[in-house]
Amino acid sequence: MIQLAKLTKNFDVGKNALTAVDTVDLTIEQGEIFGIIGYSGAGKSTLIRLLNGLEKPTSGSVSINGQEITRIKGSELRRARQKISMIFQHFNLLWSRTVQENIEFPLEIAGVPKRERAKRAAELIELVGLSGREQAYPAQLSGGQKQRVGIARALANEPEVLLCDEATSALDPQTTDAILDLLVDINKRLGLTIVLITHEMHVIRKICHRVAVMEGGRVVELGDVLDVFQAPKEGITKRFVAQITENADSGETIKNLLELYPTGRLVKLVFVGERTEQPILTQLIRTHPVEVNIVQGDIAHTQRGAYGTLILQLKGSEQEIAAALAFLNEQEVQAEVLTDV
Repeated sequence: MIQLAKLTKNFDVGKNALTAVDTVDLTIEQGEIFGIIGYSGAGKSTLIRLLNGLEKPTSGSVSINGQEITRIKGSELRRARQKISMIFQHFNLLWSRTVQENIEFPLEIAGVPKRERAKRAAELIELVGLSGREQAYPAQLSGGQKQRVGIARALANEPEVLLCDEATSALDPQTTDAILDLLVDINKRLGLTIVLITHEMHVIRKICHRVAVMEGGRVVELGDVLDVFQAPKEGITKRFVAQITENADSGETIKNLLELYPTGRLVKLVFVGERTEQPILTQLIRTHPVEVNIVQGDIAHTQRGAYGTLILQLKGSEQEIAAALAFLNEQEVQAEVLTDV
């Protein structure tokens, strides 16, 4: 478990003090994939450096599995860091070393015997899907393969916590998804706590259990990814969620839909969790004399369940449409009327 208590970090900038992290209180559970999202300057990179002791807080504390990182130093801090590994946006590999040698490097520093290092590296190479590339150099690898080496190297010392600093930002979408799938697999196999910082809601949506939204050094919103995705409260969170749902929610899209479907009512439905798998529309059509036209739809999957949006055109009398909307609400489906015409 990771516990942050009133964590604050100030930097001196000329005659002024810049507060990069501002009194953050946060608990990350053991075995959780926890996302921290924010735009540039939000304080997320400083926060992750505070987690592994690369930065010392101005005030407050960081505790990992009962050990207060902010109070230790020297050899004790170095030993603690061996249980807190990190992967980076630009891989940070040693270009003169092979895949195997890169993975063995932290074990070499820790004084692990050569035969044991080789055995551990072989296990990790298989785990991250790089069998056959043991003797390749970083220059001979794709971006996704380089990040797989970075992940394997981070796992070499059998850490308890894996920190991911924009680990997929330099990768194309298909490779990003493959790396995220690998992180989920590692989390499930090893029970590893993963803390991931990013500015991409797609990354949060795909693999995280919970998310903290940062702005101006503060955590402004916190919760299960599915809950935050379904009902974002803060303006910044709504902008991040729009990265996924903007096609359905943008004003221009809705305006175009109104022009294409000028009669009846346009209704946006939101399905969460098990509701995405139930035949609610079929029941609606069977039990209510309204004409239903599916205009647009999308479904996204999170670690806590699915989240779907659907835009319908409903045609019928006022009473029939009102009854249909009441039925949807009874089914715990959020129904928002986009327009009356």
